[in-house]
Amino acid sequence: MTAIKHALQRDIFTPNDERLLGIVNVCKAGKKKKNCFLCATVSTERPVQVKVVKVKKSDKGDFYKRQQTWELRDLTEVDAKDANKENPEFDLHFEKVYRWLASSTAEKNSFISCIWKLNQRYLRKKVEFVNVSSQLLEESVPSGESQSVAGGDEDALDDYQELNTREEQDIEGMMEVCEYAISNAEAFAEQLSKELQVLDGANIQSIMASEKQVNILMQLLDEALGEVDTIEGKLSSYEEMLQSVKDQMDQISQSNRLIQISSTNNGKLLDEIQFLVNYMDLSKGHIRALQDGDLTSPKGIEACINASEALLQCMNVALRPGHDKLSAVKQQQLLFADLRDTFARRLTNHLNNVFVHQGHDQSSTLSQHTAELTLPKHNPLHRDLLRYSKLMEWLKNTHREKYEGLSRTYVDYMSRLYEREIKDFFEIAKIKMAGTTKEAKGKFGLHGSSGKLTGSTSSLNKLTVQGSNSRRSQSSSLLDMGNMSASDLDVADRTKFDKIFEQVLSELEPLCLAEQDFISKFFKLQQHLTVTPPLAQPEAEETDGGMSSRVPPQAEHRHSFSSEKDLVRLMMNKIFQSIETELNSLIALGDKIDSFNSLYMLVKMSHHVWTAENVDPASYLSTTLGNVLVTVKRNFDKCISGQIRQMEEEKISKKSKVGILPFVTRFEEFAELAETIFRNAERRGDLDKAYVKLIRAVFMNVEKVANESQKTPRDVVMMENFHHIFSTLSRLKISCLDTERREAKHKYTDHLQSYVINSLGQPLEKLNHFFEGVEARVAQGVREEEVSYQLAFNKQELRKVIKEYPGKEVKKGLDNLYKKVDKHLCEEESLLQVVWHSMQDEFIRQYKHFEDLIGRCYPGSGITMEFTIQDMLEYFSSIAQSH
Repeated sequence: MTAIKHALQRDIFTPNDERLLGIVNVCKAGKKKKNCFLCATVSTERPVQVKVVKVKKSDKGDFYKRQQTWELRDLTEVDAKDANKENPEFDLHFEKVYRWLASSTAEKNSFISCIWKLNQRYLRKKVEFVNVSSQLLEESVPSGESQSVAGGDEDALDDYQELNTREEQDIEGMMEVCEYAISNAEAFAEQLSKELQVLDGANIQSIMASEKQVNILMQLLDEALGEVDTIEGKLSSYEEMLQSVKDQMDQISQSNRLIQISSTNNGKLLDEIQFLVNYMDLSKGHIRALQDGDLTSPKGIEACINASEALLQCMNVALRPGHDKLSAVKQQQLLFADLRDTFARRLTNHLNNVFVHQGHDQSSTLSQHTAELTLPKHNPLHRDLLRYSKLMEWLKNTHREKYEGLSRTYVDYMSRLYEREIKDFFEIAKIKMAGTTKEAKGKFGLHGSSGKLTGSTSSLNKLTVQGSNSRRSQSSSLLDMGNMSASDLDVADRTKFDKIFEQVLSELEPLCLAEQDFISKFFKLQQHLTVTPPLAQPEAEETDGGMSSRVPPQAEHRHSFSSEKDLVRLMMNKIFQSIETELNSLIALGDKIDSFNSLYMLVKMSHHVWTAENVDPASYLSTTLGNVLVTVKRNFDKCISGQIRQMEEEKISKKSKVGILPFVTRFEEFAELAETIFRNAERRGDLDKAYVKLIRAVFMNVEKVANESQKTPRDVVMMENFHHIFSTLSRLKISCLDTERREAKHKYTDHLQSYVINSLGQPLEKLNHFFEGVEARVAQGVREEEVSYQLAFNKQELRKVIKEYPGKEVKKGLDNLYKKVDKHLCEEESLLQVVWHSMQDEFIRQYKHFEDLIGRCYPGSGITMEFTIQDMLEYFSSIAQSH
């Protein structure tokens, strides 16, 4: 161990200016036996730093390295495990507990003793030594191996003192006098011994000479001791006097402390009394207002509001500990509870009476609106009730039962009132809507003179039943009414219907918004709530008076709503439960009168939904109008489907020419009407989708009718109808149908060309056949200049065929062709001149083609046609003018 200690001092601690004072060979308890050394070191520089260092042998070589270091001042406890038995285990408590197993108990004890000495010498820190023998914790221990290990070096180093400069000079001088000091150490030592003896003798003689002075000194010391005794006696008397003064001062201090405590207690008591007086005292004026205050006049209402707020403040005051045990506080609380119940009962009865009286007054004004398409305004009712909004808030915070009862009463009353008003309002709207045309009046049981529906509500129900004998008859009835738009149901009628529908929505919208705003303000539902409202629990237990007023806390938490919007919407659903039904009934009537009315309703309803969503997407109005919009959209889709179904069921007479098909005309009418209605509309996308469906159905059914046509050639049917479609789409400039517009133009052009070519083959039929044969011979490989040598196509045959078509015959054939084309084409589309001009161009093209073949296949023959191009132009012009 000594060799290891010197090696560690030399290799690790000396370079760091440290001294190794204690060492122990250890390994961690409970783990694999990896030996290391715990070293106790101190620094050589001031201030001294004491550390415990863990040193471990390196794995790569035979040398030691410092692994971990702890400051001794961080050590809090040393646990030797057992003070009586030999046990090599011990614990060191730094920032955490380190458990060690020493190689021997002696080394452990030596190291712990070293730690204790270092702590006592340098730190004076209270380190707990647990389970350590008291013998190890003594200031000095017997010399032995442990002493030499733990403290020997330390004491030796402490006794050693370096030579100062003077001592070095004296030694050097002595060695110079004794030149043989180095060569003969024994002689030098003997010389020094002799000189030391001489000095000792001199010292003894000096001491013996000063004995007299010592006696004098001893006498002086005796006198001094006497003086000290005298002073001590005086100090004792002074101390007794001071002790008496101290006792008196302690009594005075105790008395002052008691006075101070009494003063503090009196101040605290005064503060408590002042607190109770300030916050739990209700003025007599407030008490009178709560008990007998006038709830009808503005001043009385204001006084009741102030009194209720003061009462609520007194009841909600945060009492300090112990206040609730005071009898005066209990009396005040009982008084406040009695005042609260009394005022809540008075307020509830009064507001119930206000609801009833206002209901009677409001009902009396309904007669003013029966002849007009307007809804009664409830602004006076709202204005009168809003004066009590603060009292409703007080009732909501203090008497939840009565608050919920009032809200139920208000909702029940308003639902009956609004149901009656809305029913009358929609009755008038249906009368005005159904009376837009005479035919509608006659068909649906309406009398223009009285302006009322026969059979009242039952007649309206008949409107939705009539014409339902069969599915086909019902659809044809709807489509017939769609056809009436050009004659009976004109633009003025539809405009009137549009105004009526817009007026209905315009009346409903402010009514709902005003009622919703009133409910929010009157019932104080602006803030986020976590309590279930009166209408929020349809499954709650019911009592004789309605829904139970108290909800268990668990159920209340389970059914709580996140915001006041949900509460308001629930109340609005109850109050206006008939609006959605009446709107759907009105929409059904409008769709029954004219299926095209769904276009007006879709645009108007979409606009109002968009407006309502911008104001509040979750409001009752937005939700209700959104639901109704779905019905309107469904009717719109039904209208489009009806148009398509009618196209598919279209039957064309076999005895007359086809002309412009009826469903093509109806599509034009629909597109013109839709473009007028949907100008700047929010739901343009719905119309664009309907356009695509309709135009595809039109294209498909035009081709179907053209293929089935017997009187009119297929090309004529296709040409005329696609020309009409192209003209309509070009005029209306419907962007979503640009592809269909180009397709219609392409089909029109193709069939025009086909019709012209097929028709022109008839006037010069033999000439056409002759030159077709010439082209066939050329195609078979016969040279063009050798065609004239073919027997069937020689010059004589060519001249014979040309003579059959003199100018007079050609003109006659063209005249017959003109008459036939005129018979095929319809007058509405005015395509006769277009077709005739196209035939002229095609005829000239064929003429030039024939001349070109004659020039190439019969060169130098001098054969020409019996008429010229100029003659043809005159023929076409004269025929067109003559007709």
